[in-house]
Amino acid sequence: MTAVQKVIGLMSGTSLDGVDAALLETDGEEVVRPGPGLTVAYTPHTRALLRSSLDEARAVAQGSPVPQSIREAERVLTEAHAQAVKALLEKAGLGADQVALLGFHGQTILHRPERHWTWQIGDGALLARLTGIDVVNDFRSADVKAGGQGAPLMPLYHAVLARRSGRSEPLVVVNIGGVAQVTYIKNDFVLAFDTGPGNAPIDDWMQRHSGKPVDEDGAFAATGKVDGTALDKMLANPFFERVPPKSLDRMDFGMEAVERLSPADGAATLSAFTAASLARAREHFPDAAESWIVSGGGRHNKTLMGMLKARVNAPVISAEEVGWDGDALEAQGFAYLAMRSKKGLPLSLPTTTGVQQPMTGGKFWKA
Repeated sequence: MTAVQKVIGLMSGTSLDGVDAALLETDGEEVVRPGPGLTVAYTPHTRALLRSSLDEARAVAQGSPVPQSIREAERVLTEAHAQAVKALLEKAGLGADQVALLGFHGQTILHRPERHWTWQIGDGALLARLTGIDVVNDFRSADVKAGGQGAPLMPLYHAVLARRSGRSEPLVVVNIGGVAQVTYIKNDFVLAFDTGPGNAPIDDWMQRHSGKPVDEDGAFAATGKVDGTALDKMLANPFFERVPPKSLDRMDFGMEAVERLSPADGAATLSAFTAASLARAREHFPDAAESWIVSGGGRHNKTLMGMLKARVNAPVISAEEVGWDGDALEAQGFAYLAMRSKKGLPLSLPTTTGVQQPMTGGKFWKA
């Protein structure tokens, strides 16, 4: 039996807003004791570099060579993660020698599982050198190469938390980041998949029309009106009919349907699209869920949460209402997965990514 150890998980999501870092004491199995967490926002320069990398990665997928700008973005990203580790160690009153491992997700800049390709930038060897702590990264590649979707990867952590929550099952854990995902849990059965867009289209719309990176509390969308025709057009995407497991790239859904709308109506309609696509996930559940627990940045969007509650015939509650830290949940999850990777345990299942058999993964870098 492996001893319980302190692990730091690091997550940089599709929203491109910053690094989430969280401490977790875990054995990679049933023991999960969350510690402190924090978020370090990216500088405008870092965010611009990462945003450019998304477009450049698409060109690489078409056969272009990897540009030096992506290598530069990877270095800057890795240094930002090292700073987040340093800040969390200071917050927790720990030395680097007291932490066994870093779970380093990196930044997804391209996700094409149908081509057996997923790309997360982040230099594991450099992060190990900068922090003095062993690193596990590249969590998705093994799953994708084996025919899985490579996402979502939080379900096994969600299942452990659900078992400890005392809430009746089946229940659904929702993450609303740039893309939205659900994990459906009933006893030992775990089903997970990306449901559609999360915050990303709303954030992009806000950036374009207001210069602000997010719709704070959903206040701007609340001033607009949902355009039913545009919403129906977006919901006609064949992705929603596909049987899970299934996953998305941040850029898979365009915004052509809302281009003619006013800024406020566009924000309202994109928010409704995220809520409606989450609600449509119910079509793929074996049984109706008793409750929906929402994590990720989207839970702060009151308009989006209200829209989701109106569409789901079950209680919709924030992660905090069951004692979880909804901002740190994904970072905690990658700490948990790093320990599982080190022990050679599965990170994904046929019912979470569509891989043929339970699949381990991750690359280990010695400090």
